Amino acid sequence: MQQYDDYRKATIDTSGNVRIVSLLFDGAINFIKLGRVKMGERNIAGKGLYIGKATSIVGELSSSLNMEEGGEIACNLRRLYDFVLDRLLKANLKNDVVALDEAEKVLQELREGWKGMERNQAATHAAPFRASGSAEMALRA
Repeated sequence: MQQYDDYRKATIDTSGNVRIVSLLFDGAINFIKLGRVKMGERNIAGKGLYIGKATSIVGELSSSLNMEEGGEIACNLRRLYDFVLDRLLKANLKNDVVALDEAEKVLQELREGWKGMERNQAATHAAPFRASGSAEMALRA
């Protein structure tokens, strides 16, 4: 029973990290959308505020990469984050909606990957409970 408890704790700890990263992507994408609205309204301060918030999130995601252990995946993610940061800077400086769209598109793709990991973890967490529930039902019958 102790091994099962240890397994559950490790999976929950890991799933929490996946959920946090997923929420960070949600936040960055939301701030880009708000920045786009402010850009359309010609609200320079609002545009700068929201694009700045998106930039901060992407910068944090980039700085949290473990380049030593992450290998090629970490390098590729770093390049994608750098691209997004470049697009956000251009969007902010030049009121470039296309650059904002490009940044959002990359973040949406990455977000979908993290959401997929969340779904997989949820299914993995639920599987032992479904199995034990089925076994329990079989014992009752």
